[in-house]
Amino acid sequence: MLSGAPQYLVSGLTVGATYGLTALGFTMIFNTTGIINFAQGEFVMLGGMLSVVFLKAGAPLPLAILLAVAISALAGCLIERTVIRPVSRSAPVNLVIITIGASILVRGIVMLIWGKDTFALPAFTGTKPLAILGAAVQPQSLWVLFITLLVLAALKLFFSRTIHGKAMLACACERKAAALMGISVERMAMFSFGLSGFIGAVGGAILAPITLTSYDVGVMLGLKGFAACILGGLGNPFGAAAGGLILGVLESFGAGFISSAYKDAFAFIVLLVLLFVKPTGLFGGPKSDRV
Repeated sequence: MLSGAPQYLVSGLTVGATYGLTALGFTMIFNTTGIINFAQGEFVMLGGMLSVVFLKAGAPLPLAILLAVAISALAGCLIERTVIRPVSRSAPVNLVIITIGASILVRGIVMLIWGKDTFALPAFTGTKPLAILGAAVQPQSLWVLFITLLVLAALKLFFSRTIHGKAMLACACERKAAALMGISVERMAMFSFGLSGFIGAVGGAILAPITLTSYDVGVMLGLKGFAACILGGLGNPFGAAAGGLILGVLESFGAGFISSAYKDAFAFIVLLVLLFVKPTGLFGGPKSDRV
């Protein structure tokens, strides 16, 4: 029975990496603005769908992905500038509802333009599985894990070595103090939406060759990303990434050892049990401080 464990682990880490990138997007926006952005899953969908669109238009695969990621980042900035900022002083629950409305709008536009079909993006370097520790590993899975680690390392450098990263951290710690120090809080909020769009689109583009993509894939990916964010500890970027990996592995082992019919429910049940025991998440502090 345990012979399938290496395979379940690889599958879980692959999907969990995308959950982690989606969770990172949630964390970026929450830390800077205090908003839970439920349109985050649509950034993941845009990354996959736009990559397919540009590829079909004749662009090479790397260029198609770069264009998709750039446009998704711009879409994030546009949502903040046109939808969120005019009502930024509203109650948090109203802002959450507005992000849900933005999610429905983006999903509807994509459906009207490209339809309800499911699209495939080719694997980056072939589809012949590699035998690693008893598991058959698709080369695309290695790409997913490698790019996820690359994004995490880049974010670490961004927040520790760049003026914009430090300004975003300052806004996360205390917005009024950051504004008094001359930091444009509004610009940092727009930048956080753009960065979240970028990260989400990267996750959508690298996962699309494995799970395919369509106009509605962002719904479940957004929910899983939010669950991963809560699991790792809301407001903790690297906790969010770890939460995504843990959630993916739990799903995979649940599907393998129990039943794939309960794959989604199994992960959420584990999450609920954890939150009863530790409401701040696995890597959250003893109280809900934002870092």
